[in-house]
Amino acid sequence: MKNDKMKNQYRVNEQIRVREVRVVSEGGSTVMATRSALEMAREQGVDLVEISPNAQPPVCRLIDYSKFLYQQKKHAKEMKAKQAKVEIKEIRFGPQTDEHDYNFKLKHAQEFLTEGNKVRAYVFFRGRSILFKEQGEVLLLRFANDLEEYAKVEQLPKLDGKKMFLYLAPKKAGVVKKSQQKMDREKREAEARSAKDAENGVEEMPTNGGLLANAKVSAEALKALKGEE
Repeated sequence: MKNDKMKNQYRVNEQIRVREVRVVSEGGSTVMATRSALEMAREQGVDLVEISPNAQPPVCRLIDYSKFLYQQKKHAKEMKAKQAKVEIKEIRFGPQTDEHDYNFKLKHAQEFLTEGNKVRAYVFFRGRSILFKEQGEVLLLRFANDLEEYAKVEQLPKLDGKKMFLYLAPKKAGVVKKSQQKMDREKREAEARSAKDAENGVEEMPTNGGLLANAKVSAEALKALKGEE
């Protein structure tokens, strides 16, 4: 039934009864009498297929009709498969979600987005918890900010009944790049840690093979290790 429907979608050869048509090919397009186009199709051993009947004049291609239908079916199947791959995954929060639960759901959202799925995160306000809607909005905005490397915001937090929704779409596939904002924030945090360590007299402890990775001791302990008083 599907094949018959597609066959009836296009007019072919003598079914095309307009006076002239525009024949398109890889080399360009030419407007000619329909009779001339039919003769050209017969000479090439192909069909004259009308692909755009509403154009002025109608647009046609010189192609084997069976091959044309196969290409159309293949294209439709690919488009359907592509649409089916994009799913919307839901992440649910409460207005007072604890840090452990938040990080757990953040990790799942990263996985969903990396796989090419969209994410609909929402805060559900049960009963009187609707009084904490501002807190729910802050949570969703933090969620979007923490996922900025993986997603773009399609819709900012919006209250709908007892739920506040945030919609995220995956960024283009490829290597995940840090945003400038993220890099600046990490740089500030690193500088703040260095300044705090300097205040507390914290230094890296040397070893025979170089510096012990991430190991730090106080200046007093370092002096003791060197045998200094």
